[in-house]
Amino acid sequence: MKVLGIETSCDETAVAIYDSDKGLLAHTLYSQISLHSEYGGVVPELASRDHVHKALPLIQQVLAEAGITQQDIGGIAYTAGPGLMGALLVGAAIANGLALAWGVPIIGVHHMEGHLLAPLLEEPAPQFPFIALLVSGGHTQLMRVDGIGQYELLGESLDDAAGEAFDKTAKMMGLPYPGGPYLAALAVKGDETRFIFPRPMTDRPGLDFSFSGLKTFTLNTLQANRDDQGRIDEQTMADIACAFQAAVVDVLLIKCKRALQETGLTRLVIAGGVSANMRLREKLAQMVKKINGEVFYPRHEFCTDNGAMIAFAGCERLMAGQQDALILKSKARWPMTELSSI
Repeated sequence: MKVLGIETSCDETAVAIYDSDKGLLAHTLYSQISLHSEYGGVVPELASRDHVHKALPLIQQVLAEAGITQQDIGGIAYTAGPGLMGALLVGAAIANGLALAWGVPIIGVHHMEGHLLAPLLEEPAPQFPFIALLVSGGHTQLMRVDGIGQYELLGESLDDAAGEAFDKTAKMMGLPYPGGPYLAALAVKGDETRFIFPRPMTDRPGLDFSFSGLKTFTLNTLQANRDDQGRIDEQTMADIACAFQAAVVDVLLIKCKRALQETGLTRLVIAGGVSANMRLREKLAQMVKKINGEVFYPRHEFCTDNGAMIAFAGCERLMAGQQDALILKSKARWPMTELSSI
């Protein structure tokens, strides 16, 4: 079965075609960063309107790149949530319209399930069961995964997600939008020993996270290091960025190790935008090596939002006989634990 995947949950329009026999045939993505950068964050109405303009040309593009026509498509998958409601509705409307016109089944995919399953597009793919850390701008969750749709929430952020904390901290430091990657790049130039930031919620049992206090700590550190003109020298900025990143990475590392120990599992999957962070990857690789475990990631282009993960997740569920009615199924909030297993 060849499945067309459409992702429009936020500020990236992404489309892909996945073949159950041959794997990923084609994928493409249009980022709205330049559109939203002047506002310092995503403007939902602008995001929705841009999806309307970009989605159909991108669908035509992936069909051409895959060397197939609409007659070859056996099913359509689209992101049904969570995300920005207006953006989700654009993808849902296009997917439903095409499914009706082409006479093929359709399924709405959970955005975070797409991220969770993205490492299964790689070789070698992780085998079930495993622990998954979903770490992005909107979510930080630890899940036990026993199969597709068999998810147990072990812990989550009680406030900001890790990616959100990166972006907000970068913004208060005056870095460009989106700030997370810029902060990580600045941190490479910093001295980790100059400032010591707290590691929230690591001194107590449990697998929940909290990152909002790190933003406040960073703000206080910035204010304490300004000169009489309110300026901060470049090296101090790099040192603060380094200390912030080190704190976030250590928290994620400690919680992942704790989850593996408590469940007795040895396979760890990291997915979501923050999974591209090189400091995080290095530290996790060192940790799992010490416990004779394994860690799996999607390739960098599939860490952030993409159509390939939606096409793959949708294909798995369509192949298992699941499908949705022709309705605009969109959910701004949608717990993964509500998903059915296959």
